[in-house]
Amino acid sequence: MYTGKLVFSQMMDFLPLPVFRSCVAKYRGHHKVRKFSCLDQYYCMAFAQITYRESLRDIEVCLRSQSNKLYHMGIRGRVSRSTMADANEQRDWRIYAELAHSLIATARKLYLAETFLADLDETAYALDSSTIDLCLSMFPWASFRKTKAAVKLHTLLDLRGNLPAFIHISDGKLHDVNVFDILPLEPGAFYVMDRAYLDFTRLYHMTRVGSFFVTRSKSNTKFDRRYSHPVDSATGVICDQTIVLTGVRSRHDYPEKLRRIKFHDTDTGNTLNFLTNNFVLPAPTIADLYRCRWQVELFFKWIKQNLRIKRFYGTSENAVKSQIWIATSIYLIAAIMKKQLHLQDSLYTLLQVLSVNVFERTPIYQLLTERDYKATQDPSCKQLNLFN
Repeated sequence: MYTGKLVFSQMMDFLPLPVFRSCVAKYRGHHKVRKFSCLDQYYCMAFAQITYRESLRDIEVCLRSQSNKLYHMGIRGRVSRSTMADANEQRDWRIYAELAHSLIATARKLYLAETFLADLDETAYALDSSTIDLCLSMFPWASFRKTKAAVKLHTLLDLRGNLPAFIHISDGKLHDVNVFDILPLEPGAFYVMDRAYLDFTRLYHMTRVGSFFVTRSKSNTKFDRRYSHPVDSATGVICDQTIVLTGVRSRHDYPEKLRRIKFHDTDTGNTLNFLTNNFVLPAPTIADLYRCRWQVELFFKWIKQNLRIKRFYGTSENAVKSQIWIATSIYLIAAIMKKQLHLQDSLYTLLQVLSVNVFERTPIYQLLTERDYKATQDPSCKQLNLFN
């Protein structure tokens, strides 16, 4: 019989505690805190994410029913709704944001060897946003429309591994294109976007930085064709042109040449017009790269279905952002664990299995592979043996 750590604790072993403590100290997370620490708060919220708890009452009831195991989960403070509510309201959400960014850096290093397009060696990102609807009377700080509130989750997804490389949470009024102003641009990388991000001033800034973009043109985009390049119609490419913009504002905002590719998608029957500042990649690769943009939509769908970010445990801006960042960190911990343990199952399967086994003491690897697995005792463990 395995008498080691709980499954929950095994998963939390992938949490970088030195980084977490550094974030807590930076934002004074323990200022005037006596018993319920930031780590207690994180573990309770992580438990809620993994086991799909819908409210603070659910968290309190479930954890108190296993009160003899809370110490082994790492929870030292007393679990109650009021204590968790106060922590969500008062502990700075930036603690969990910086923790998530640290996990992003770790996860991306693990997925560097992943490939998604044979013709592309450079890093490629998909940029998009997703709106989370809220009740205006309960979340007045997130006003979106006259009778509606919302927050936007702006995400830059690394297509190599489908991991978020950048996340920004705003109210629903922030237009997608304004995210360019805070987006860290990487020279040589590709940024794939839909037409909502068609702002030639900002796209020209990307060109000057040395980044590449792939987006779709609008029907009223005015341009002159300078060159037409040969194409293979069997690939779906109708034309591959070098153009210059001729609109009153657009030619001033983007004075250099652009590449326009017209592509017919036989799967959907749609004809798409792409704009890019890259003149080297083959036209079919540009079309395939834009097709990969759909991965960011699947990412939004996945986290909304498998993590608790549609119903919130608090109504303040701090509570909402804390919950979203903690949910993001759980997604990243699962991705890191999947890679480091060499698991073949999807993240969906991983979280489903863990959700019903958090209080078990079975090794995670055995749970997910259904193989006999003999655990080795951690040499750093200070537990004494009763019998030799």
